[in-house]
Amino acid sequence: MSQSSASDFATRLTNAERRQDWPNVRPADAATLVLIDRKGKKPRVLMGRRHPKLKFLPGVFVFPGGRLEKTDRSMPVYGVLDADSERRLMARVQRPTLSRCRGLAAAAIREMYEETGLLVGTKELGAPQAPSEHWKVFQDRGVFPDLAALTYVARAITPPRRPKRFDTRFFAADAGAVCDEVKGLVGEDSELIELAWLTFEETQKQDLPTVTRVVLEELAGRLDAGFGTRLPVPFYSMHHGRFVRTLLD
Repeated sequence: MSQSSASDFATRLTNAERRQDWPNVRPADAATLVLIDRKGKKPRVLMGRRHPKLKFLPGVFVFPGGRLEKTDRSMPVYGVLDADSERRLMARVQRPTLSRCRGLAAAAIREMYEETGLLVGTKELGAPQAPSEHWKVFQDRGVFPDLAALTYVARAITPPRRPKRFDTRFFAADAGAVCDEVKGLVGEDSELIELAWLTFEETQKQDLPTVTRVVLEELAGRLDAGFGTRLPVPFYSMHHGRFVRTLLD
């Protein structure tokens, strides 16, 4: 990405949601999973439209995701993250541990299920023992979450004095990593009212949070560069009143 593009991204993030008079809170660890379908002429990403009556980000398209839960670290999984992803997940955090890294990746898979009904993993190992109700469906359906299917692709921390603050790690996985689906989790009574597989060009026409749009552009550049695990991961955070884009090598 060029220096001017990076500066433009930082300006857009800094100017987004400008009201900043909420009490300051520490950002919660969170994880997001982007599914990519590369079988057609143009890659497509899975996005969901949030319910228009939600108080936080109503009616916009987002990637499935949410905060890290305690039992995400103890859920039995299949495979491990690649070494580059693990190393970058431990960069620039207090008290980094592999348990936290793998918990974040597991959280991204769990949130994908909870919001879309799609289970990323394998059915080749039998049924895992779920550590909590959050993971019970994986046990019931005989699905081990597959961390090896995920690649760490971006990180962004919500600016101070916003209504909700997250330290979000964005992961990406191929659509072929989905091994099962539970119907009925998307609709008028759910957090996401619809799902859509969109090309990167189509996402530009949608109503998106600023950070989601930025991550999409980063992801498009990563795909153009071959999507190798050695590619650095962009990290957006606030410094002296401005969003700064740094690279986790």
